[in-house]
Amino acid sequence: MIQTLFGNEEPQKPIKPEEETPAEERKGFFGRMRQAVGLDRTALDRMKEAVARTRDSLSAKMESIAALTRIVDESALEELEAVLLSSDLGVQTTTEVLDALRERAMRKAIEGGEELRSLLKDQLQAILDAPRRPIPQPESPPKVVFLVGVNGTGKTTSSGKLAAWSRAQGRSALLCAADTFRAAAIEQLEIWAARSGVEMIKTRPGGDPAAVLYDSISASKARTIQDLYVDTAGRLHTKSGLMDELDKMRRTASRLVPGAPHEVLLAMDATTGQNGLQQARLFTEAAGVTGIVLTKLDGTAKGGIAVAIARELNLPVRFVGVGEQMGDLLEFDPKAFVDSLLG
Repeated sequence: MIQTLFGNEEPQKPIKPEEETPAEERKGFFGRMRQAVGLDRTALDRMKEAVARTRDSLSAKMESIAALTRIVDESALEELEAVLLSSDLGVQTTTEVLDALRERAMRKAIEGGEELRSLLKDQLQAILDAPRRPIPQPESPPKVVFLVGVNGTGKTTSSGKLAAWSRAQGRSALLCAADTFRAAAIEQLEIWAARSGVEMIKTRPGGDPAAVLYDSISASKARTIQDLYVDTAGRLHTKSGLMDELDKMRRTASRLVPGAPHEVLLAMDATTGQNGLQQARLFTEAAGVTGIVLTKLDGTAKGGIAVAIARELNLPVRFVGVGEQMGDLLEFDPKAFVDSLLG
C-alpha cells in the first residue's frame, strides 16, 4: 500500500527573501530554512569554509614552492606535482595539468608563485567546466531526478536536502522513498521531508520500488509538482539484480514522463577519494549517471577529487555537501570552488 506523508498539506510556498519575511517568522521554520540554504551568506563564503582544510594544505605548499625560485622551473613543477597528488587530483589529472604548465613555461617563463597560482586556477577551472551541460528540463512537470549510490555516501540525506534546495529556488518538490530494501532509509527520508516541508510518498519496507515511483509520478502530475527526487536503493555495482531493478524504474519513469529520469545523480563521499572514484566509474557505466553529488567535502583535506571527477569521469559535479544541516548542500560553481581552493 502506497502512503503519502503530509498528503493534505496546502500547496508549497517558496521561501521568502529576508525583506519580505516578518521578524517573528524568521525565528521559526522559514528563518532557519533561509539561513540553512545560505541566503544570509554568499556561496563563495560557504565554499571557502567547505574547502578550508584542502586550501590550508595547498596554500602552505604553494608558498613553499614560490619561495624556492623567482622563475618557476622543472624542480618547482615537480614540487607542484606532489602537492596536487596529495590533494587527490589523481595521477591522470595531475599529469595533464603539469603538461600544460610545462608547455606554457617553454613558450614563456612562469615568473613566481602568483603567476603559477593564476595559471593553475585557469587549468583547474577549465577541467571543471568541460563536462558541464545544460540541465534537461521536461516540457511539463515533473522533472524526475534519481539519486543513486551505495549506502553510507549520503544518498538519502542528499535527496532530502535537494528538496529543500528546490524550495529555496521557489520550486515545489516531492520525495519518493524508493529505497524499500532498507527500512531505515524510509524513516530517514521521512525526517528530511518533515524538515523541508515537502510531501513524501512511500510504501512498506520490501515493497516494489517501481510501484512507489509510479505513484510518486502520478501524484506529482496531479499536484503539478515541479521536482521529484527519487531515493533509490543503496546498491553495490556487483549486484546485477539491484541494477536490473534500477533499469525497471528507469523504464517506468520514461513511460510516464518523456525523457525521465532527467538527471541521475550519484552520491559520492569526498573523503573516500580515489577509491570512491573507481566505484563511481562502475556506477556511471551501469546506471547512466549524469552528474555527481559530492558529499562531506568539508570533512577532507583532499578536495581535489572534484577536479579528478570532472576529468576522469567526464561528469559534472552538480552539488556539494558541506555539512549536516538542511541547507548544507550547495549548487556547484567551478569558479567559486577554484577561487576558494587557491585564493
